[in-house]
Amino acid sequence: MTNKVEIKYCSQCRWLMRSSWMAQEILTTFDQEINELSLQPGTGGIFEVIANGQVIWSRKEAGRFPEITELKQLVRDVIAPDKSLGHADRKKT
Repeated sequence: MTNKVEIKYCSQCRWLMRSSWMAQEILTTFDQEINELSLQPGTGGIFEVIANGQVIWSRKEAGRFPEITELKQLVRDVIAPDKSLGHADRKKT
């Protein structure tokens, strides 16, 4: 299966650095699971993360950027649900 992550960011807002850092973190964590990751510039304050066609984070909906640990958890839930994220993993209740 091909696993793909897309990060759409607002170039007018100068969010390339933030987006590329998040991409680096995702690729480092999911180096065996992700086949493709793309950064897609946009406008109008967009910041969305899409995993396998599913929007897993929208700045517009959330009203903020994700913390890196929560973003990794969201990516994991779609890409590799059985993968442990170690100390960054959410506590099981």
